[in-house]
Amino acid sequence: MNELIYLILACVVSLGVGAFLGKILLKKSNASAVREAEEKAKLILKEAEINAETIKKDRIIEAKEKFLKLKTEFEEEANKKKNLILSNENKLKQREQQISKQLEQMKRKEAETDSLKENLNAQLEIVNKRKEDLEKVKQQQINILEKVANITAAEARDQLVETLREEARSKASSQIKEIIEEAKLTATKEAKKVVLETIQRTATEHAIENCVSIFNLESDDIKGKIIGREGRNIRALEAATGVEIIVDDTPEAIIISGFDPVRREIARLSLHRLVQDGRIHPARIEEIVAKTTKNIEEEIVEIGEKTAIDLGIHGLHPELIRMVGRMRFRSSYGQNLLQHSREVAKLCATMAAELGLNAKMAKRAGLLHDIGKVWPEEPELPHAILGMELAQKYKEHPEVCNAIGAHHDEIEMTSMLSPIIQACDAISGSRPGARREVMESYIKRLKELEALALNFDGVNKCFAIQAGRELRVMVDAENVTDERASQLSFDISQKIETDMQYPGQIKVTVIRETRAVSYAK
Repeated sequence: MNELIYLILACVVSLGVGAFLGKILLKKSNASAVREAEEKAKLILKEAEINAETIKKDRIIEAKEKFLKLKTEFEEEANKKKNLILSNENKLKQREQQISKQLEQMKRKEAETDSLKENLNAQLEIVNKRKEDLEKVKQQQINILEKVANITAAEARDQLVETLREEARSKASSQIKEIIEEAKLTATKEAKKVVLETIQRTATEHAIENCVSIFNLESDDIKGKIIGREGRNIRALEAATGVEIIVDDTPEAIIISGFDPVRREIARLSLHRLVQDGRIHPARIEEIVAKTTKNIEEEIVEIGEKTAIDLGIHGLHPELIRMVGRMRFRSSYGQNLLQHSREVAKLCATMAAELGLNAKMAKRAGLLHDIGKVWPEEPELPHAILGMELAQKYKEHPEVCNAIGAHHDEIEMTSMLSPIIQACDAISGSRPGARREVMESYIKRLKELEALALNFDGVNKCFAIQAGRELRVMVDAENVTDERASQLSFDISQKIETDMQYPGQIKVTVIRETRAVSYAK
């Protein structure tokens, strides 16, 4: 028991001693940690001070370097400007020196000029003195001569002038005659040479056109189909085309008669298509004639375009091209109008080139000079004036327009092309065999005959056939009655008798046809 107590006491004492010793050791350890922290703080402060000093030195060094760089750049820029100023000053000095030299030269020249003026003035004075002396001597001689001749100087001068004038007139008149004769001979030779060379280079042969076309058949059996029952097919064909179809004893041939070549061509092509098709009746005839008419119009445009391309003429208005194509189906005094116009165009180009004029414009005017003849209407104007107005309408050159209008002297010629067109037109038309006056007057009479009947009210179409011995008039059945048709036939015949001159007699046939058309659907 006592041992246990002692043991407990010993434990208690040892615990107290251990606690005391632990406290003492804890204080010692805390003090050492504080000292270490203080030392570390001092070290950190020293290091911070050292780093700050280093950074400060670096910034100072950088600032100095930047300052030195800027200073260097400024000095370089200042040196450049200084050098530029010096060079400009040197240039100015050189320029001043040049100007001063030029001024010195000018002063020397002025001095020389002044001296020359003085010399000239002195010489002029000498010359004037000599002139005065000469005038005195001359006057003395004149006085002596007047005393000897008993006439004054003015009278002698007038006599001399009159004598010289008469001599000059006689010599001039003789020389003028010689020059005129020589010029006439030379001009005639040159003109003949140009015309002959032009004709030789461009003139072509012409075939005189007539008023009939021959349609060949494979056999005479087809004639019956063309005539139709009681002649209805041939009447329908004549009414649609405006020509006369002559079916006679001529083997394997039908004659198509009409003064208008376009109508004859339409009738010929229509017959060809009808014969090939085999279906020949009035309705089919009208259909084929309508298609053929359209095809002919297209062919007319193609002919006009081909003609312009062949002649090298560009920029023609489409309407003028169409009129050029229509020339193919027109004649001028029996001469084909397109062939005539092509020949005139080539003649004009050659002659203009020989004379040094615009060959292309001359060729253009030559092709278009008779364009007024193919205008579909019948105006009260000469074809030359009408052609000029058409050319002006479609923006042709004024020289071309004047050449067209003046080639028959209807207007005044204002350009060198106009007499060339007139001469070439005469060359092309006046050669032997080129034209036939009777044909042109005949066609003109037939056209006037048709135009006369078309002026009456109610007339739709009018065709002169039988070489002008018959006039067929198609009237509107709705507006013209049977009684009015009879009266119209009489009125037209009376108008023809009073207004026209013609051989023999003319039969006027007024056709009034009523049609009833309906469609089964």
